[in-house]
Amino acid sequence: MAKEGQSGSGTFEALSGAVREAARRGPPPVHLWNPPDCGDIPMRIAADGTWFYQGSPIGRPALVKLFASVLRRDGERYVLVTPVEKCGITVDDVPFLAVEMVRDAGEAGGAPVLRIRTNVDDWVTCGAEHALRFEPEAGTGGLKPYLHVRRGLWARVVRPLYYDLVEIGEEREIDGRRMFGVASGSTFFPMTPADTLAGHDPKDSPQ
Repeated sequence: MAKEGQSGSGTFEALSGAVREAARRGPPPVHLWNPPDCGDIPMRIAADGTWFYQGSPIGRPALVKLFASVLRRDGERYVLVTPVEKCGITVDDVPFLAVEMVRDAGEAGGAPVLRIRTNVDDWVTCGAEHALRFEPEAGTGGLKPYLHVRRGLWARVVRPLYYDLVEIGEEREIDGRRMFGVASGSTFFPMTPADTLAGHDPKDSPQ
């Protein structure tokens, strides 16, 4: 675990304690809190989902989950929020990874629903509020898939899970164009135009 050090208005341990206290009272309503802004602290979430403090990885998964529970996005800035302070952190890409999927039967014989687990053990049901998006990978022709977790916080879909999504993909007509994508319940998430798949396997997308 990272060593204790100065972090804005207090030490790393003080911040950890404030986060634990906030979580002890139930799921933190971080979207309702408006504490003083204490500036940025030397905490970073790397593209592979690893959390760092002062350059050292935070090795305790339980503590990472606590910090993740009070993470919020304010515009383009990521902040950790407790009832008494708000501290900015650095996020290299997006804060979470989407690492596991189950496909549940839909209600009353409806289409199957996708439920996805993040690396901090949040389960998200894909749909209108928790969308999948597939961004072009610059210079490669591939795709970068992401899942919306909550209030502007996204998870990058890891390669094995992306493969699973491709395996259950299908083609549908969207606004007059045939699209390849994946469905969850009544919601369809387009990946790419179907006519671009000739001679190209979507699994070739790098991540």
